[in-house]
Amino acid sequence: MTKVLHIISDTNIGGAGNHLLNYLRSYDKAKIEVAVAMPRGGMLIERILPLGIHVYQLDGLRDKSFDIPAIRALSRLIREVGPDIVHTHGALSGRIAGKRCGKRVVFTRHSGFSLNPIFAKGLGKTFFRIINDRYADRIIATSSACRDDMVSCGVSESKIDLILNGSPPISKLSDQERELLRSEYGFAPDDYLAGIVARIEPYKGQMFVVEAARILKEAGQKVKIIIAGTGAYEDEVKNRAKELGLGDMIFFTGFLHDVAPLFNILDVQINASYVETSSLSLLEGMSIGLPAIASNDSGNPWIIQDGLNGLLFDSRDSKSLADRIIRLRSSPELASALIEGSLEVYNSKFTCERFAKDTEATYTKTMEALTNGK
Repeated sequence: MTKVLHIISDTNIGGAGNHLLNYLRSYDKAKIEVAVAMPRGGMLIERILPLGIHVYQLDGLRDKSFDIPAIRALSRLIREVGPDIVHTHGALSGRIAGKRCGKRVVFTRHSGFSLNPIFAKGLGKTFFRIINDRYADRIIATSSACRDDMVSCGVSESKIDLILNGSPPISKLSDQERELLRSEYGFAPDDYLAGIVARIEPYKGQMFVVEAARILKEAGQKVKIIIAGTGAYEDEVKNRAKELGLGDMIFFTGFLHDVAPLFNILDVQINASYVETSSLSLLEGMSIGLPAIASNDSGNPWIIQDGLNGLLFDSRDSKSLADRIIRLRSSPELASALIEGSLEVYNSKFTCERFAKDTEATYTKTMEALTNGK
C-alpha cells in the first residue's frame, strides 16, 4: 500500500481542483491510500469528503504557490501523516516541505500559460532547472505544451510524464427528453445549437465566437450560440454581441452548476481557447457523443482529432471557426461520424479510470526509483 498526501493551495475549484477530484473518484483503493491537505474552508472540501477521503484543513496554507509559513505548517503535517509520496498541485511550498521531510515528491503542473521568459535562458533557466531537480522526483504535465514549456526551461524530459485529464461521463438524455428540455429553454427541435462552456476571459476566445456569429448571420446561417460562464471579460463580450445585433442569435446563461443539461441539447460544442491544457468541458461533451469544434492550439489537438471526434479551426480566426460550423451543419453524415468518434475516443483515452491508472504508474516509477537508490 502506497500512502499519498495530495497538497493543493487553491481555495476555489479550478482546473487543478477538478483534476484532483477526477483522480480521487477512481484511484485504486487496494493499492493507494490517499489524503488531501488544503486551506481551511476551501471549496473543494465539500466535494472531497463525500468520497470518504480525509482532508487536512490548514490555517497556515494560503492560496499561493510559495509561502514560507505554509512550508512550516506543511512540514509539521507531513511528519505527522508520514506519506510515502507527497503529490503537489502547483504548490511549491508543498514540494519544499515534502523534501525537507525526506519524502518522494510528485508535482503536477496544471497551467496552460507559458512560463516567465526569464526562465528560458541564462541564470533564470539554471535556477528553474535546479528548483525542479531538487524539489520534484517526477513531474506530471497535463498537456504537451506544458511539458514542452518546462523542457525548454531546462527540465529533463525523462523526468516528465504527460498525463491528459480524465472525466466522469455525464448522463445522456433520450431523444424525447432532449426535445422537451430544448422546449423548456425556448428552442425549437430544429434549431441548430452550438455552445461554449468556459470562464469568460480573453484567452478563452468568446470574442472570436461572437465574431464568428456575425459571419454566420451575414451568410444566412440559422445557428444559435449559447455562451455559458462568467468572468472578467463578460461585459465586453456581451456589449460586442449587442453592438453587432446578435441578440436573437447569442444567448448568455451565466455560471452553470451542472453543464449536463446544456450539453444534451447542443448539436456541437465550441472550444475557442488559445491557452488550454486538457479541457474538461470537451471531455464531458465527448462522453455523450457531442462533437466539438476546437481551436488548433495548446492541448486541444491532443483531445480533438480533426475529422474523428470533431473539427479543428485556426486559433483566433473567427472565419475559420464559422467555416467549420457551416461544414458540420451542412453534413449530417459528418455529424454522425463525429458522434461515433467522440464516444470511441472518450472511452479509450479519457475516462477517470484510465487517468487514475496513468497517475499511479507515475507513483510506481517514483517508488521504484527509491528502491533502486535514485
